[in-house]
Amino acid sequence: MDLRRLEVFCKVVELRSFSRAAEALLLSQPTVSEHLRTLEETLGERLVDRLGREVLPTQAGQILYRYAQRILRLREEALQAIAKYRGDLSGRLVLGASTIPGTYVLPRVVGSFKALHPSIQLTLKILSTGEIVDAVLKGDLEVGLVGSQWNDRRLKSEEIFSDELVLTVYPGHPWQDRNEIALEELYGEHFILRERGSGTRMVMSQILEAHGFDFSRLFVVAEMATTQAIRQSIKARIGVSILSRQAVEEDLQHGSLLTVPIRGIQFHRPFFLIQREARHQSPLCEAFVEHLRLKSRSESSD
Repeated sequence: MDLRRLEVFCKVVELRSFSRAAEALLLSQPTVSEHLRTLEETLGERLVDRLGREVLPTQAGQILYRYAQRILRLREEALQAIAKYRGDLSGRLVLGASTIPGTYVLPRVVGSFKALHPSIQLTLKILSTGEIVDAVLKGDLEVGLVGSQWNDRRLKSEEIFSDELVLTVYPGHPWQDRNEIALEELYGEHFILRERGSGTRMVMSQILEAHGFDFSRLFVVAEMATTQAIRQSIKARIGVSILSRQAVEEDLQHGSLLTVPIRGIQFHRPFFLIQREARHQSPLCEAFVEHLRLKSRSESSD
């Protein structure tokens, strides 16, 4: 079975379009169609349904797609292993991270790793914690970096890097000059939450509930999908929130946002490197994970 045809087939399934697949692979659309036709003839099965402009895999196509992904990953691992043997690490690695570690931690680690290995290609996907976990379990990602620990026996998680969550308010808020507030004072405040499945939301609710706080009594005025949206909403005086210190550090320096301690509570938040239990890592992934650990140890010793 021709690997190039499998690659074309996977791209058609992923992009749900012959034209978009052709553009991504730098091929003509007739060439993509010919690859699919030949593959279908070889297997004796229709692999995709053409539904207007959209292309969806048939049941046979879904089965082949799962195996084709594994075959193409194995080819990539073989190429990486040979390159590593020659002393020249190369290849492509797709990383996944939830919003905070993906925005504020991984970019600098990716940059330093890329400086050591200029020929590699790294793609960083920033999704919710739940989406990252799902992608790791499905095998779409080799590793992920998330902001909360996920209880699943199929996953191996390792605490790496750390953050702090802080109660964040706008300048002029009644709490701006307070040294601290009591936890119960949160009940009467307009509050902005991250969406369900967010690591920030999960950690915040776990810590508050561990201190006897009734999370359901929060006066929630909005739920938002990004930390950036919440930062701007606080500045617009829509409400307050509990956010990553790393995410609001620049705002704190410029005075556009303020933090207020909550009496007796510290929101320590570790980040976790997650991998599928017993999954063999590609040479490139193995090297990146080791680099990530070195960076983590270096920062924690500073």
